Amino acid sequence: MKFGIREVVLLLVLFAVPLASYWFVFRPQNHQIERAREEISLRREKLQKLQQESARRGTLEAATTQIAERISSIESRLPTNKELADVVRQISELANDAGLQQPSIVAEKPVKAALYMEQPLKISMTGDFRGFYKFLLELERLERITRLPDMTIKRSDRVDGQMQADFTLSIYFQDEEA
Repeated sequence: MKFGIREVVLLLVLFAVPLASYWFVFRPQNHQIERAREEISLRREKLQKLQQESARRGTLEAATTQIAERISSIESRLPTNKELADVVRQISELANDAGLQQPSIVAEKPVKAALYMEQPLKISMTGDFRGFYKFLLELERLERITRLPDMTIKRSDRVDGQMQADFTLSIYFQDEEA
């Protein structure tokens, strides 16, 4: 067998065809495949993040509805400015039921407290301490939101075993005009 130019050229063509096909066909396709895999992995990561966020969104929506329910339950405990007279009447009845003398109640100017209003009432009452304690317990059980920012209790000078209580009772309410 002779190796001439023809055979050498044929061998070179036989080696050049696979090398050329690798260089011009397979190598660019491998790059495209690698880029597609990277893009797929990026999209999978984004999908996982979206799934986590959507799962978190569900818990946030549940928490939001729960907070809204709590706010509405608290707001239902707030009287309107028209119902303040009823609350004052309830306080007076509680004092009478506890065996205390009719309290003197002086309403002060309402104060803005965040989204709601606060009506301070200066109350002065006399009676025995057990009755006063019973009054405070019943006051605490009222459906309305109240607070006692200041209180002074002293023995009564007039009657033995009696006490004099002066305190400010703040009642929170919704201002219908606002």
